[in-house]
Amino acid sequence: MDLDKIKTLIAFVGQSNVTELSVTEKGTTVRIFRDRDRRDGEHGLAAVEEPVEPLVQRAAGAGSIPVATPIFGILHRAPAPGELPFVSLGDEIVEGQTLFIIEAMKVFNTISAPRAGRVSYVADLDGQEVQAGDVLAEIAV
Repeated sequence: MDLDKIKTLIAFVGQSNVTELSVTEKGTTVRIFRDRDRRDGEHGLAAVEEPVEPLVQRAAGAGSIPVATPIFGILHRAPAPGELPFVSLGDEIVEGQTLFIIEAMKVFNTISAPRAGRVSYVADLDGQEVQAGDVLAEIAV
């Protein structure tokens, strides 16, 4: 992640009520957090750059390809509240088909199918937080 992006994220945290922010890009996570232990009443800011270690929560079955989230955010299984999900267990999908949306910092990121196949697993986490590396679905090929 480049220095300008890190400076922008630090400024965002400094001007908001956010106490901690993690952003992952190209295999590196930057965590920005407020130092609440300062005795002078000021909240200092710190940024720590860490390598990403995916938190794969599920081992892919034989012949299945896991679809993991590349970023932290809120998982949306449907295009809008009350609508049908993009995919369900057992659906036949094509490469590039939208599977999920991850909302991160008011930006909606589409998670697409890496290849065609049948959905053999779908996480039941609609509207909940997911971490980078969490397995959201599996595609049987």
